Amino acid sequence: MTDLTKLTLAGALDGLKSKSFSSVELTQAFVDAIEASNDTINAYVVKTPEKALEMAEASDKRIAAGEAGALEGAPLGVKDLYCTKGVRTTACSNILGEFTPTYESSVTQQLWDRGAVMLGKLNMDEFAMGSSNETSRFGPPANPWRREGTNQTLTPGGSSGGSAAAVAADLCLGATASDTGGSIRQPASFTGTVGIKPTYGRASRFGMVAFASSLDQAGPIAKTVEDSAILLEAMCGHDAKDSTSLPEPVPNWRDAVSRGVEGMKIGIPKEYRVDGMPEEIEALWSQGIEWLKAQGAEILDVSLPHTKYALPAYYIVAPAEASSNLARYDGMRYGTRVSGEDLVHTYEGTRSAGFGNEVQRRLMIGTYVLSSGYYDAYYLRAQKVRTKILNDFEEVFKTCDALLTPTCPSAAFAYGEKSGDPVQMYLNDIFTVTANLAGLPGISVPAALDKQGLPLGLQVIGKALDEEACFRVGGALEDAAGFVAKPEKWW
Repeated sequence: MTDLTKLTLAGALDGLKSKSFSSVELTQAFVDAIEASNDTINAYVVKTPEKALEMAEASDKRIAAGEAGALEGAPLGVKDLYCTKGVRTTACSNILGEFTPTYESSVTQQLWDRGAVMLGKLNMDEFAMGSSNETSRFGPPANPWRREGTNQTLTPGGSSGGSAAAVAADLCLGATASDTGGSIRQPASFTGTVGIKPTYGRASRFGMVAFASSLDQAGPIAKTVEDSAILLEAMCGHDAKDSTSLPEPVPNWRDAVSRGVEGMKIGIPKEYRVDGMPEEIEALWSQGIEWLKAQGAEILDVSLPHTKYALPAYYIVAPAEASSNLARYDGMRYGTRVSGEDLVHTYEGTRSAGFGNEVQRRLMIGTYVLSSGYYDAYYLRAQKVRTKILNDFEEVFKTCDALLTPTCPSAAFAYGEKSGDPVQMYLNDIFTVTANLAGLPGISVPAALDKQGLPLGLQVIGKALDEEACFRVGGALEDAAGFVAKPEKWW
């Protein structure tokens, strides 16, 4: 039954519906695959095989009774950012110790309500702060892809590296992820998978461990555009427990995937042609434009003049919100505690031992830009720039339906290649942060292999609440690219 792990989510759901195999058989295949390879891939930081098989048995009973939900019997992985009742949730940080929630996040509850099966919790950068998944307390996961002719371990991207690695290695049918500045789309690009960040407020943040509250958004990483649409439909919806949740209906995004781009106007922002961008990325972008033209889309050159300020604005706003959100981790109420001679020393000891270097770096930046005398000069100015970026998008979307850009400025890199230079690491988000700052939907679709045999992705950015356009263009790109490459198994 090991071939069952190769199925797409859509294919698995069809097989379960036709009773070609049971959810228990499907789930056992994934449990066996995880057991055989997770020591190498390190995608799962908590494995829940007993819980998974128990949920699968319940799914089989519902299928037999004709009461199947939209995701009935489908085994999924959950990023360790989502609270899961009775299952350890730490955001891959030492500060949370062995924290085991007594409640479920809204997004994961919606998945279980629709019949999905939980295989376990997935690796991530500590508190979602990182572009390479090197900051996890559990060590980095391995990208299933390798450069041709080398054995170097590559990053699957961050912060949702575990989610992307698990999907690419066929260790789940799909996975929850989260995106603050590109943490769904960049890992998807690095692993040859599909990742979509919906409009801010589409998916509830209740029960997600917060990084930057005005930027964080839940979304899936999946094997195909269709699979990502199926998962996103299940994850989204209004939630009264989240004050930023939008009271908007969830459309049938799955149907949009095959609708094509005939008559659509696709914008090509000139500001995304950055100095030093590899020729392969530029060539793929040009190829993507030709693919859409051939399918009946009209291509427009557009300008987003404040794009060059997006990355510095993001790295002020995000750390500022993080310093506020993570102030609660003081060793008093939950998580680890390092006792000191007084309260201040207890705080200092707890936080210095509990947070890793990257989290400490961002908390220091955030505290600095929010401090008296610097708030106006940095944080307030960054928020004004954010408004300018949003205005750029609103102006451009008066003339086009979606934008096409590269997802990342490079393919996956090896561990250690950029970890000594935080600025170089932050530049991985250069094409993705604008969508977060403006609250817009964005999808990454695998489209080609580079000369070293590594996947490259194209990004589609849509109007607010127009995920349909992302799925239409994403489906068209997927069809044209015909990307079916899989990593050669070494794990």
